[in-house]
Amino acid sequence: MSPNDNQAFFAHPSAIIDDGAVIGDGAHVWHFAHVCPRAVIGRGCVLGQNTLVAQGVRIGDNVKIQNNVAVYEGVELEDDVFLGPSCVLTNVSNPRSQVSRKAMFEKTLIRRGATIGANATVICGVTIGRYAMVAAGAVVTDDIPDYALIIGVPGRQRGWVSRHGHPMRLENPGAVVRCPETDLRYTLEHHARFHCLDIEEDAPLPVPLATGMVPYRQLNSRKSDRAGNS
Repeated sequence: MSPNDNQAFFAHPSAIIDDGAVIGDGAHVWHFAHVCPRAVIGRGCVLGQNTLVAQGVRIGDNVKIQNNVAVYEGVELEDDVFLGPSCVLTNVSNPRSQVSRKAMFEKTLIRRGATIGANATVICGVTIGRYAMVAAGAVVTDDIPDYALIIGVPGRQRGWVSRHGHPMRLENPGAVVRCPETDLRYTLEHHARFHCLDIEEDAPLPVPLATGMVPYRQLNSRKSDRAGNS
């Protein structure tokens, strides 16, 4: 089939979209991407150059998949996920060429708004929480809570981030901290649940907050107390 015939999405002529794939309105599928049968891709998604979406994979709305990323069977991406260039997702913990495990792929769930940095690796069978941030080059081996910042090999939590991806400096559990970009308030309950006080976790961002206006390094190089207790 021609990927652009009677479709409400854009596909580059070099992209391969197999029969049976479903792609939402407003999506963009770029050079040499391959979308396999039974894959379901939501509205407004972007699949970068040389990406693969395997058969049966489900991807939510507004997901951004950068160049050279393969989303294998067993992986599910919720809305607003960002996968950085050349990050790696897996679906078998102990792969062997001689042993077929196609019937037992392990599930990996990347929840709404999470970011996987460039060249990071996610070992299969984990759940990455909403708005979590996995740093470039990190290796994820365990479940990650909402808003967690994960750095290193193996990946370890190094704090919390706001919905806009800025580090939140908590003095103590129960304190209220503010995102330096938006002034949205966050808190940590019972040493475990970090969440936003001003917007429901599954609600879309208000339109005025959906466009970044200040560079990350400008905000996070300040020595002010804007991200401290309030």
